[in-house]
Amino acid sequence: MSQRQVLQVFEQYQKARTQFVQTVAELATRPQNIETLQNAGVMSLLRPLLLDVVPTIQQTAVLALGRLANYNDDLAEAVVKGGILPQLVYSLVEQNRFYKKAAAFVLRAVGKHSPQLAQAIVDCGALDTLVVCLEDFDPGVREAAAWAFSYIARHNAELSQAVVDAGAVPLLVLCIQEPEIALKGIAASALSDIAKHSPELAQTVVDVGAIAHLAQMILNPDAKLKRQVLSALSQIAKHSVNMAEMVVEAEIFPVVLTCLKDKDDYVKKNASTLIREIAKHTPELSQLIVNAGGVAAVIDCIASCKGNIRLPGIMMLGYVAAHSENLAMAVIISKGVPMLSVCLSEEPEDHIKAAATWALGQIGRHTPEHARAVVVTNTLPVLLSLYMSTESSEDLQIKSKKALKNILQQCTYLPALEPLLYDAPPNILKHVVGQFSKVLPHDCKARRLFVTSGGLKKIQEIKAEPGSLLQEYINSINSCYPEEIVRYYSPGYSDTLLQRVDSYQPLTH
Repeated sequence: MSQRQVLQVFEQYQKARTQFVQTVAELATRPQNIETLQNAGVMSLLRPLLLDVVPTIQQTAVLALGRLANYNDDLAEAVVKGGILPQLVYSLVEQNRFYKKAAAFVLRAVGKHSPQLAQAIVDCGALDTLVVCLEDFDPGVREAAAWAFSYIARHNAELSQAVVDAGAVPLLVLCIQEPEIALKGIAASALSDIAKHSPELAQTVVDVGAIAHLAQMILNPDAKLKRQVLSALSQIAKHSVNMAEMVVEAEIFPVVLTCLKDKDDYVKKNASTLIREIAKHTPELSQLIVNAGGVAAVIDCIASCKGNIRLPGIMMLGYVAAHSENLAMAVIISKGVPMLSVCLSEEPEDHIKAAATWALGQIGRHTPEHARAVVVTNTLPVLLSLYMSTESSEDLQIKSKKALKNILQQCTYLPALEPLLYDAPPNILKHVVGQFSKVLPHDCKARRLFVTSGGLKKIQEIKAEPGSLLQEYINSINSCYPEEIVRYYSPGYSDTLLQRVDSYQPLTH
């Protein structure tokens, strides 16, 4: 056999390996092929190719593994059980940028599925190697490493702490200052995933100056980047007054309000979330948002979208209104109440209705003026029907009941209360009757109207326990009228009158 023939055998073997690994990598991009590949034992066939003498075969094998592991946790588990991770980590430092990108992709694909799989990546010493990749000259390698950190950190505080301890945070902050949009975005995302778990973890992000760099990117034209930046700032601001103030001091107002008008729904949602996380802490921070025009901007934003995109804006209005009478009045003046009423009637999801219900309760609970602003939008019957409906979630029922009580205890606008006399169950009726008993003694016109509208008659039909609070309220209302009027509207009085007619003996001359 000639030398050429011998070498040809090797060439054929190399070609076959190349073709095999490229085909598997291609097949792994389509979900319908995954199970067949798995059953054919693809993992054990790819593993030796990770150490192949030909670099392109190595890289493609790693890429194929990443695609498989990305698909489901069974395949990710197989990567861990097959002892592949230490091999990848070892090669990460040695190999070229193509291999590094592919290897970091495998780590990210394994780590994304569960805290246990992410922990396996930490346990095999991958974080230190990934930190080295964050300093690589190639932006693609840095991006792949940032992805891996993001997927590991998002699971829980312990894994985030491992990422912090490996020294990733300062390097991620350097990455958000790079010119490449994709690298900036995933680095911001990783910082967001680290900061979200606890004030201490958020503090590690703050300490390396992340806020100022993130704040500068709010107006970047790239929608995906804006989403990630706004999310990172939200995850920092949510933890404490101090952190929220630091975010505000980075001069995010009024620029962040332009994001509420963005074409991208998730930019709107994340901007609303950021404003909500700042507003919830103190009246001072809420006032600052009001002064910047933030309340009106959020209401416009709610009007321009539907569903879950509305949720943070709805909650933000509730938080602002909860702080004080003046702030609740700012929400009313900006026409927040009609908008919340629209959400209550339009939105099919119970959790969004519950948020709108809660926000309306926070607005209406301060003074009679606040309550009137809520009830004139015909909110009370809607809240009552949500509370009474067997189809409402438990949370929605609880929030509707609480909002009803909050608003009713301040409401002195009787035309809005009257329909509830007919429909409310006893536990709500008590509050309705209580309000009439407060207003009628001092309002002559209201007393007259209460008779002509049928309200007084309805009160006489209510069966209250003797000595109960409800009975006291009824007595208090009845004492506003002459005794014969009360008797006239009491149940059975017309029968009594008829009996008197029957038994009446006219005088005969």
